[in-house]
Amino acid sequence: QVELVESGGGLVQPGDSLKLSCVKSEWTFKIFVMGWYRQVPGKERELVAKITSDGSTNYADSVKGRFTISRDNAGNTLYLQMDSLKPDDTGVYYCYADLKISWSSRRTDHWGQGTQVTVSS
Repeated sequence: QVELVESGGGLVQPGDSLKLSCVKSEWTFKIFVMGWYRQVPGKERELVAKITSDGSTNYADSVKGRFTISRDNAGNTLYLQMDSLKPDDTGVYYCYADLKISWSSRRTDHWGQGTQVTVSS
């Protein structure tokens, strides 16, 4: 079973920066999409940013120009650089991967356990 392990969350003040990391536990045959989602109590999990296998990126309107998604060359680590943080960025951030574990396996979704980001003065 592929695991995604997030790190880098914490408590910061408005205007500060944080960089989240997500490490994939093992080699996989193909990654179609990796991304970051955010969830706050009482609301559905929402997409923050995603990156496809060809490097295309997509961001939520609320974070465009402030957040940057990237990955290492091997595709084993996903990052989210978050700058100019706002209180509305507060939430649990989850790493997501849409991938095939092996050549013969079906395409499956995988989620990390989440990391808390709190932006407060």
